[in-house]
Amino acid sequence: MFEKVNGKVVKVNVGQAGGVVARSGAMLFYTGQVAFAPHQIPGAGQGMGGGGLMRMAGQMMAGEHERTMLAQGNGEVHYGFAGLEVHVVQMQPGAVLRAEASRLLAQSAGLQASVVSVASSGGGGGGGGLMGALRGAAAGVATGQGMFTTQLSGQGSAVLLAHGGFLELQVGGPNPIIVDPQAFVAAYGNVQTELKSAMSWRDAVGRGAGEAMQLHCHGQGVVFVQASEEKL
Repeated sequence: MFEKVNGKVVKVNVGQAGGVVARSGAMLFYTGQVAFAPHQIPGAGQGMGGGGLMRMAGQMMAGEHERTMLAQGNGEVHYGFAGLEVHVVQMQPGAVLRAEASRLLAQSAGLQASVVSVASSGGGGGGGGLMGALRGAAAGVATGQGMFTTQLSGQGSAVLLAHGGFLELQVGGPNPIIVDPQAFVAAYGNVQTELKSAMSWRDAVGRGAGEAMQLHCHGQGVVFVQASEEKL
């Protein structure tokens, strides 16, 4: 669906794709009859209800979600953002893509999308609900990264963004792939992620978060890492 024009721009036939969701400000130019409208990923920007902590978690989730636009019609749209490198992921049945909202350029409108905690995804133990939201908040503060991540599944494709290009790390051996959270872009396949401390709290006090926290990735699939620790 998405086709790379060069390392920083993709194009897509909106009609053939069945609609495209992209972050606001990503559309460069288009031809044909294409209409754009505001769009919201389910779970982003919605209150959780049930008390102060639940509302706080919902507000944090809303703050981590990038504003998006839905493109529909018949025409070809070119997308890019801030001169960042792009990478197209073709979704396969049963596979899941998890990426920070800030690292998603665009995706097929037909993909199923939701917002989950970044601290622990797919492996149980704190991935959802209030505890997952608060654990995600702590993870975001500790690493300087977002608190929540966008989860995509179904048939279609998505486009990732990164500083300085992409590294594709295969996950599947007996040992996890351990990634600096600030360099992490996305995980694809059946990959579980868990944020762990690399040193004691006493050692970490007064130091930059950086390598004090590590993202452990295990399962089967690919982890995308950018060649930079710069936040998007």
